[in-house]
Amino acid sequence: MAAKKGFRQTIFWIIAFVLFIAIYNNIKSSDKEKDIPYSEFKQALSSKQISKVKIGSDIIQGEMTEPDGKTQRFATIPVPDAELVKDLEKYDVKEYSAAPDRSWIGSILLNVGWIFLFIAIWYFIFVRQVRGGGKDAMDFGKSRAQMQDLKKNKVRFKDVAGCDETKEELKDIVDYLKNPKKYQQLGGILPKGVLLFGPPGTGKTLLAKAVAGEAGVPFFTSSGSEFVEMFVGVGASRVRDLFARAKKSAPAIVFIDELDAVGRSRFAGIGGGHDEREQTLNQILVELDGFESKQGIILIGATNRPDVLDNALLRPGRFDRRISVPVPDVKGRLEVLKVHAKKIKLSPDADLSIVAKNTPGCAGADLANIVNEAAILAAKKNKKSVEQDDLDEAIEKMIAGPQRKSRVMSEKTKKVIAYHEGGHALIAKLIPGCDPVHKITIVSRGDALGYTLQMPEEDKYLVSKNDILNTLCVMLGGRAAEEITFGEITTGAQNDISRVSAYAHKMVLEYGMSDKVGPMSLQKDQHEVFLGRDIVNQPGYSEATAQIVDEEIKNIVHNSYDRAKKLLAENMDLLDKLADRLIARETVSGEELDDMMKGLDPDVEMARRKAAAEERRKAEKAAAEAKKKAAAEAKAAADAAKAAAEKADAEKIQPTQDAGQNTENKAENATVVENPIPEQSKPETKDKE
Repeated sequence: MAAKKGFRQTIFWIIAFVLFIAIYNNIKSSDKEKDIPYSEFKQALSSKQISKVKIGSDIIQGEMTEPDGKTQRFATIPVPDAELVKDLEKYDVKEYSAAPDRSWIGSILLNVGWIFLFIAIWYFIFVRQVRGGGKDAMDFGKSRAQMQDLKKNKVRFKDVAGCDETKEELKDIVDYLKNPKKYQQLGGILPKGVLLFGPPGTGKTLLAKAVAGEAGVPFFTSSGSEFVEMFVGVGASRVRDLFARAKKSAPAIVFIDELDAVGRSRFAGIGGGHDEREQTLNQILVELDGFESKQGIILIGATNRPDVLDNALLRPGRFDRRISVPVPDVKGRLEVLKVHAKKIKLSPDADLSIVAKNTPGCAGADLANIVNEAAILAAKKNKKSVEQDDLDEAIEKMIAGPQRKSRVMSEKTKKVIAYHEGGHALIAKLIPGCDPVHKITIVSRGDALGYTLQMPEEDKYLVSKNDILNTLCVMLGGRAAEEITFGEITTGAQNDISRVSAYAHKMVLEYGMSDKVGPMSLQKDQHEVFLGRDIVNQPGYSEATAQIVDEEIKNIVHNSYDRAKKLLAENMDLLDKLADRLIARETVSGEELDDMMKGLDPDVEMARRKAAAEERRKAEKAAAEAKKKAAAEAKAAADAAKAAAEKADAEKIQPTQDAGQNTENKAENATVVENPIPEQSKPETKDKE
């Protein structure tokens, strides 16, 4: 197809070039030639000024000598003249000839050729723009889904980590595609649809590829946006074509990514609905009901928003299985990191379990990005392998953005930021139960002028009221430190205040953690306006209740702020030390903060820890070398014992062979002695033997 396309383009440009040259030459020659009447031509001929003549059916061309001696080309329209040849000979014209009659070719090229040229240019410029992906303009209704090559699809379940329960659910689909009779003989039917839903980056598309790779069946992949075009009816036509192709290749898997682009709830309220998307959805519903399970076609859909999908699409009989693909826990994150770490050169000292522990809430795509960023950072530093500090830097880069060491700040600004971040870190250390402080820094990252990094020790699935109040107090610690130290506040706490307000709002309206409101959920479900459920979001409670809600939210925030100020005021000397160290070093680790809380010198303790770590590393290295040496000695001893055993076996076999050889010699000698026995005695001797 590509060769044919290139050939047509080459022919087009050749024709265009030839037409251009012909038109150019015609214009150029017409500019140099002098048009003269036939009478003037006859006069010049009689004056012997004509030196060359070329006679055509409708034109005579040639060369003539001007009075000033210059040669001029001429052209004239002939009239019937039977004596012309005789006159040419009479007046000594040196060269005259007849031109072939090709005037009709030039006339066609000059009069019609430019029309064809215009059509060709219009075709290649405009018509080809209408074509999409090499398809003709009338092929809009054809599906854009691509069938993956089974030989190239090498994704298997072992390549997908961190979602063991999800893989177990999908293994049933694979087993059914491989052994359908095992289920059909018991009356079981193949699920028509499987919906994979979960946060972005959890591996929904990868799971669908793994299902196709494990089952070894054709895999058609498409996106929900490919069904929606500017022409009404195109999406429904593409759905029909997609399922028709799948039926021809059955058993097969049809995968539609971002199903919410075409499967949103249908809407007939104010403003009307989206006709094209709704027709496409209707066609998907028909196809799911239309093909039988025995055909072996499974539709796998993936979406991040299952809440906006149409109810008719989610009912049993269409999407029979709805499988959640959650964010992995710490064990799953470690498995995901191990899968991606195989692609890079990882240092033996790097501990992926620390990375898994420090990345709660990260999806598989986030973890893959962290590993890749760590490899890039190590390469920029010309390292031979990816080390632990590269992984830690990659985590911080993903959370807060790249470092901005080039940002110039005044000493006053640095001091304010140091006290602000010190307030966060100190409150987190003073309140029991808070997540451990991993790092405090005043180095800018992204939009943040500084940040305090807390790493939870474990994944939390339930959060108590006390935990939330502690978190609010830590968030307000920065603003409290500014007010206590400088007597004024800055805009640096804007993000902290926004998050605190959101937490307090949820505590009262959603979590039922308010004493006055009680265990009530007053937060109305939020829906998009286009779904037709709400035009204006109105609270589902009275003005009196709204006033109580406002008072409770205010009390929660103010109480947390007062608590933070009280804790910092009681530990002001520690806050000053921490801020001074941040200004001097820009970054303080959680271990250094622990030493300061204990009244120890962080520098001395850090040197002691480094020395202990170095001694431990040397001891581990020596132990590894001793273990390696012992293994080598054991192997050498085993080899020596094996060689000795083989030698002993060989010595035992040699006397046996000698004895056998002597027996054979004796038998030969006996045979020689028995040779004189008469012929009739030989059978008897054989029988005795």
